[in-house]
Amino acid sequence: MNILIRNLSRLTTEGEIQGLFNPFGTVRSVKIVMDAKTGKSKGFGFVEMPDAEEAAKAIKTLNRKTVRGESIRVKLSKSRPPR
Repeated sequence: MNILIRNLSRLTTEGEIQGLFNPFGTVRSVKIVMDAKTGKSKGFGFVEMPDAEEAAKAIKTLNRKTVRGESIRVKLSKSRPPR
């Protein structure tokens, strides 16, 4: 399952996100979206977890958790239609 994380502090690292999700199960990948011009975080990212039950528990537990002073938003990522 692909999980969207919003409202991240610009200082949050992929390692920190990995650490948040690891207790819930297998994390296939973590990606914080970076601005191409500045190279800085855009304040959101994605986590891929292959097990739906583990992902659902992570979403429920981590949504609105305070990380680096910001209340993060965690939800299932919706697929975009092809361009």
